[in-house]
Amino acid sequence: MERPAYQRNDYLHWIGRSIRDATRRKRIDQMLEELKAGGVYMGMAHRPNKQAR
Repeated sequence: MERPAYQRNDYLHWIGRSIRDATRRKRIDQMLEELKAGGVYMGMAHRPNKQAR
């Protein structure tokens, strides 16, 4: 299931604010793990919205 636009934007801005390459990589890895696992958003439990597009 896709994430709502606000979540995609949050991830992109959070990653984009990284100064160090190592931090950027860590955040990308976290995002990918959360997307793969589902039910997690920015380190918090998240119930998917069925209307997300």
